[in-house]
Amino acid sequence: MTIYNAPVEDMLFLYEKLRDNKNYNEIERYKEVTTDLVKNILEEASKINQNLILPLAKTGDENPAVLENGVVRTPPGYKEAYKKFIEDGWTSLSCDPKYGGQGMPKTVSAFFDEMLSSSSLSFKLYSELTLGAYNCIYHHATEDIKDKYLSKMVEGKWSGTMCLTEPVCGTDLGMLKTKAIEQSDGTFKISGQKIFITSGDHDLTENIVHLVIARANDSPQGTKGISLFLVPKFIVNKDGSIGPRNGISTGSIESKMGIKGSATCVLNFDDATGYMIGPKNKGLSQMFTMMNLERIVVGIQGLGISEIAYQNSLNYAKERKQGKSNNTKLKNGGADLIIEHADIKRTLLNMKSIIEGERALCFWLSQQTEVSLYHSDNKIKQDASDMVSLMTPVVKSLFTDMGMEITSDAMQIYGGYGYTKDQGIEQLYRDNRITPIYEGTNSVQAIDLVFRKLVNKNGDIIDKYMNIIKNDLNETNDNLKPFIKILNAYIEKLNSFSNWMKDKIQNSKDDANAASNDYLRVLGYVSVGYAWLKVLDVCYKDYSSNKDFYEDKIQTANFYFKRVLPRIDSHYSSATTGSKYIMDFKFN
Repeated sequence: MTIYNAPVEDMLFLYEKLRDNKNYNEIERYKEVTTDLVKNILEEASKINQNLILPLAKTGDENPAVLENGVVRTPPGYKEAYKKFIEDGWTSLSCDPKYGGQGMPKTVSAFFDEMLSSSSLSFKLYSELTLGAYNCIYHHATEDIKDKYLSKMVEGKWSGTMCLTEPVCGTDLGMLKTKAIEQSDGTFKISGQKIFITSGDHDLTENIVHLVIARANDSPQGTKGISLFLVPKFIVNKDGSIGPRNGISTGSIESKMGIKGSATCVLNFDDATGYMIGPKNKGLSQMFTMMNLERIVVGIQGLGISEIAYQNSLNYAKERKQGKSNNTKLKNGGADLIIEHADIKRTLLNMKSIIEGERALCFWLSQQTEVSLYHSDNKIKQDASDMVSLMTPVVKSLFTDMGMEITSDAMQIYGGYGYTKDQGIEQLYRDNRITPIYEGTNSVQAIDLVFRKLVNKNGDIIDKYMNIIKNDLNETNDNLKPFIKILNAYIEKLNSFSNWMKDKIQNSKDDANAASNDYLRVLGYVSVGYAWLKVLDVCYKDYSSNKDFYEDKIQTANFYFKRVLPRIDSHYSSATTGSKYIMDFKFN
């Protein structure tokens, strides 16, 4: 059985000390969100995750969701836990008070997302997609639809899904086959099949609100002809009550490597009644409201699973005795705790430095996200939106890839015991393996970053980001200078890499494509280094107030700058060799 203690102290440190975005602090809707309120929320969140949700991880893995007589049944304990989960208001945390939400910013809800990902990713997914669907409806639907659906979704009585993928298309959504035939009353009849639908059906909520992309009968082929539709499992009457079953059935649920407690469904739509969201043929851009936020949340999933893997491997390393360290004082054949061995310490510090740096970067991005949505100045909103756009593929890919590295290293620390089911570590590895795949594979994220984000209609976004970092590096604190010197050297390498990529985008797209994953990693490592610098600035300024906590941070950052950032050299050197030797290779 895995253990988990929510890192509330670290989260509160970020909220108290790194909430330094002037534009974020100007947002009126969050003026009443005090540190004391956030502390209370995080402490209560830690309790429900540690005591109620954590045990469900093993239960869901050993007793997966099943399809019986057309009904999807969740694992034992899920229904009771979900009832408590919504009664305590956790589905409403970041939603608009107009629809019954608590109105908390993403600087708070992201911490809760991390805790829930650590405790049980399978359980989390039933509410996670609901929030994504809520955001899409909130930003794009008519007031009538919002009034009809959002309150129940915020309450958690109804859940939501995102239905994109089909047997013929995943990434290339322009190939979709699902049809939408307009009716005389303005509704549409939706017919087609969607696959890999997370929480597509289950027994936790009264209704499920599917957001479905389809092609209207008079729309053009390709992505220009995609529209978005709200298709409920049960028709909702005018008075808000639940009516008859819609034309939606569950064909099957996937048998998966991990997240077994989560029902991943094949859904069949047979003349199901749907309601268009937003303008016709603009469905893909509307769905991206949900997808982009979801991609950041998937990155947080990788962070959450990394955290619990680290906690358990650290705990094990403090208890397991094996061999003698180089500095042993033991005699008569005794063994040292494995945490005394240099390589184990290195592995644990690698985990810790990446996790804490990622959490700080995520907090920075959460502030940018809120500014992009709610600041009163359109120019400031756009600048923040550019940063979110740039960093979304980075957070999604880097955090989940690092999650694979960290869960693998955790298994290695456990040795043979890590490979057994008894300890729960191999489950973390299996559960995390989906995160680099869904919501757009990490390779797709890298290509998106290079070909769509590096330079776009809003100008050179990477230059804007580098300018933000440079402005923050004008620090007079002498303690920071060694760290700034190291980061500046890698920023220069990133700048050289960016210029190389921009040239290849124009002149050799295969070179750019083959280098895209390396470029994303380099940008990601620099970004985490930047986040660490913001942490270090606070640590040195406030050192005397909490010496033990800040010394821990300083030493952890020191490892990141000396051991993790140098990975950039390898990525840059290999990527800039080009692609000819790759593309000319003939596979037999």
